[in-house]
Amino acid sequence: MSDPLSRAVAVARDRADPLREWRAEFALPQEVIYLDGNSLGALPRRTAERVRRTIEEEWGQGLVRSWNDAGWFDQPRTLGDRVAPLIGAGPGEVVVCDSTSLNLFKVLTAALGQRPGRDVVVTDLDSFPTDLYMIQGATSLLGGYELRYLTSTAPDLDDLLDERVAAVVLTHVDYRTGEMYDLDAVTRRVQEAGALMIWDLCHSVGAVPVDLTAAGADFAVGCTYKYLNGGPGAPAFLYAAERHLDRVTQPLSGWHGHAAPFAFTPDYEPAPGISRFLVGSPGLLGYAALEASLDLWDRVPMAELRTKSLALTDLFLDLVQARLGDQVEPVTPRDHAVRGSQVSLRHPHSYEVMQNLIARGVIGDVRAPDLMRFGFTPLYVRFQDVWDAVDVLDDILTRGTWREPRFAVRRQVT
Repeated sequence: MSDPLSRAVAVARDRADPLREWRAEFALPQEVIYLDGNSLGALPRRTAERVRRTIEEEWGQGLVRSWNDAGWFDQPRTLGDRVAPLIGAGPGEVVVCDSTSLNLFKVLTAALGQRPGRDVVVTDLDSFPTDLYMIQGATSLLGGYELRYLTSTAPDLDDLLDERVAAVVLTHVDYRTGEMYDLDAVTRRVQEAGALMIWDLCHSVGAVPVDLTAAGADFAVGCTYKYLNGGPGAPAFLYAAERHLDRVTQPLSGWHGHAAPFAFTPDYEPAPGISRFLVGSPGLLGYAALEASLDLWDRVPMAELRTKSLALTDLFLDLVQARLGDQVEPVTPRDHAVRGSQVSLRHPHSYEVMQNLIARGVIGDVRAPDLMRFGFTPLYVRFQDVWDAVDVLDDILTRGTWREPRFAVRRQVT
């Protein structure tokens, strides 16, 4: 019987993989195993042509006419409706605009305005720092709010919920460990306490099935440059449930969020629906790159993607356990129900080890103080890539090459 952890079996699994043809859609460098799609997705081959068309034809030839003729002005809503199926949202509930940070500010302030008399916001202390910073900034600006934090040693969420809580902001998949909240159950608990639920989907969209409508979520934000492959600095997205749309207001009352922007009136009147969350002019080149990626995502079979994601991360964890022993500590859950599409390993010299891996062509990243992250993007990561990555890691740890001084040189982005 073949060893299920052999490279030959990994190669055979690639041959039988129903998603194997998708890898050809991406421009991946030769001799590189890219396991950082949870930070920046790989380049789709069709992106350059789509951006070229925007530059040379829509801008170069259409000029200002393209705001109408090429649909530039409607792009935030048009692309929002294309992102919507990936997060279980309906038409007119998603808009693509700005950054995740700005969008979180907008939905949080909008949510707090819907809960007058409540003065507490709950979030997870282990959330990505920008979420914490924006929550702290928004509540400080509004004044009079208390922040309550979930931590790994803190009381359960239920112990933090009471009649004072206005909103809860959580990241669906933990950016450090890959651990995933039960979106449906948490949303239900929060809303039963009378609060509004806001989800950060940056590490979920394009990686795990998400159904905000089924969960009854209130608001959500997320980025498009990770698993959705929208490119560096790609525009983010914002979701607001239809039941909230014509009641909420947000303080960034920009021209594109006006009910009649080309009436040029001096006073602000929010646009109906999701458009009220827009602020200023969209970055059309970023929208073009995202549009090219969404041409792929319109066809991706999410059930098969999730099945392969779990198989890839299972194989990685099994190989780490079999070959690395106690040299590293996996911190990502084994349970499929609470695992995203990444695996994180703890090592006291994670930075040096990762720099050695990158020098050997295995690209992941590091999150302080001691975690190495490996993202598994099923559209282009193969089972043989998983095997080869662990083989290189085993060699580095066994021979101790990470101790070379060059790997300790700190770079700005980790």
